[in-house]
Amino acid sequence: MDVITANILTIIAFTPAVGAVLILFFNSAKIRSIRMFAFVITLLTFVFSLHLVTYFDSRVAEFQFAVNVPWIPSLGVHYELGVDGISLYLVLLATVLTPLAMLASWSIASRAKEYFIFMLLLETGMIGVFVSLDLFLFYVFWEVMLVPMYFLIGVWGGERRIYAAMKFVLYTMVGSVLMLVAIIALYFLNGNATGTFTFSYPQIMAALASNSLVIAPGIERALFLAFFLAFAIKVPLFPFHTWLPDAHVEAPTAGSVLLAGVLLKMGTYGLVRFSLPLFPHQSQLFAPMISFLAVAGIIYGALVAMVQPDLKKLVAYSSVSHLGFIVLGIFSFTTQGMEGAVYQMLSHGVSTGALFLLVGMIYERRHTRMIADFGGLAHKMPVYAAFFLIVTLSSIGLPGLNGFVGEFLVLLGTFGVSRSLAVFAALGVILSAVYMLWMYQRTFWGEVTHEHNQTLRDMNRREYAMLVPLLALIVWMGMYSNHFLRPMDASVAKLINQVQSRDVQVADQNDR
Repeated sequence: MDVITANILTIIAFTPAVGAVLILFFNSAKIRSIRMFAFVITLLTFVFSLHLVTYFDSRVAEFQFAVNVPWIPSLGVHYELGVDGISLYLVLLATVLTPLAMLASWSIASRAKEYFIFMLLLETGMIGVFVSLDLFLFYVFWEVMLVPMYFLIGVWGGERRIYAAMKFVLYTMVGSVLMLVAIIALYFLNGNATGTFTFSYPQIMAALASNSLVIAPGIERALFLAFFLAFAIKVPLFPFHTWLPDAHVEAPTAGSVLLAGVLLKMGTYGLVRFSLPLFPHQSQLFAPMISFLAVAGIIYGALVAMVQPDLKKLVAYSSVSHLGFIVLGIFSFTTQGMEGAVYQMLSHGVSTGALFLLVGMIYERRHTRMIADFGGLAHKMPVYAAFFLIVTLSSIGLPGLNGFVGEFLVLLGTFGVSRSLAVFAALGVILSAVYMLWMYQRTFWGEVTHEHNQTLRDMNRREYAMLVPLLALIVWMGMYSNHFLRPMDASVAKLINQVQSRDVQVADQNDR
């Protein structure tokens, strides 16, 4: 194994952080140089991440490109990284969306140096969450990611930015504290049972599989709920969603893109990576209730999105609905449902990221996001209208585009478990078409009734550069879905097998 391959995860995770440190030495007045340097760093990170796809072996279910170095040996903390088929494309999602978010930040003039430093630190935090295999390290990256997003919303956000930033941090911190307590509890439970005090996720999983570590049912339930609440708030799963619309509406465009595209996926990724395999029996026991909340979120998010007068808030509530599909697929405990959930994480990141970019473009021109302030935009901005239509059709799950594949697999997996849940979830697909197409019709068709819309200019080269890669992904994921599904096959099969075998094992122990 060459040096680059052996350390590729470290290179990808910390290239943005190194870039952030280097920006400290830039003259604050040279805004153009700062933003161009930040963009180049994120582009370089993306290029490094392509190494993962090139050398990833889709036949292997185990973690690849692994790094395991003692960090704090006295506490059993290791710098342990790795990716499998589940986390591979989530890393790529972060490295694809961040350079595009940088391009969306070209209008940032106030405190530009600090802004781009926080954007780069945010990317390091996001990537770190997806590659960490040590629970302590995972928690560090989880918390690191909060700080830059807090400042991005609180300093460069809208009128109610402080309120939205505080709400975002407080909600997430409540879940984070619960998760930290559960992580420490696992550390001591494993140490007392095996004699090895470690935060290593693979080692704890091995101890559970070999019955070296046996967790009492009551303690397992408490640990599962602690992890679940942390991830459910981050998703956010209904009814823990109330922080999301405020954060989206007040965040700058780039913040909304990364929040919807990547940060929300940390919650669903956490459910897949930690909640299910660590606590399979409790996951099965709570699955009916969680699935009900997921379906409630699908329908609730769609209904509330339908009545939103603000474009950005409409897209925010659509995220609540779409993320319900991901949680539903995860807790179907089927291969189709799980693969559909992971695919939908990627699909939602691409489609919703594009939607927030499009809303940001029109906001820069008109300084309003109210649907009532538009109408007839297709006459003045035909290319923009065409791009918006393709992304809208992607969001509602048109066959041939990316949104269809994930939702179809989730519904297929859910139908085999509960037909009623699948039927109600399918209602969310119909409602999605209603609110998205109605929004598009009011914004782009009809007569141009507002004087300010008469002189709107169509897309420029920078905006093409932001959207063309996402539209290419939308079509690619829709037409050649197997390119994205094949790498996750082995890892998802292993996860399903782990959950089912451990669930039977734990149930037998509890019966004795």
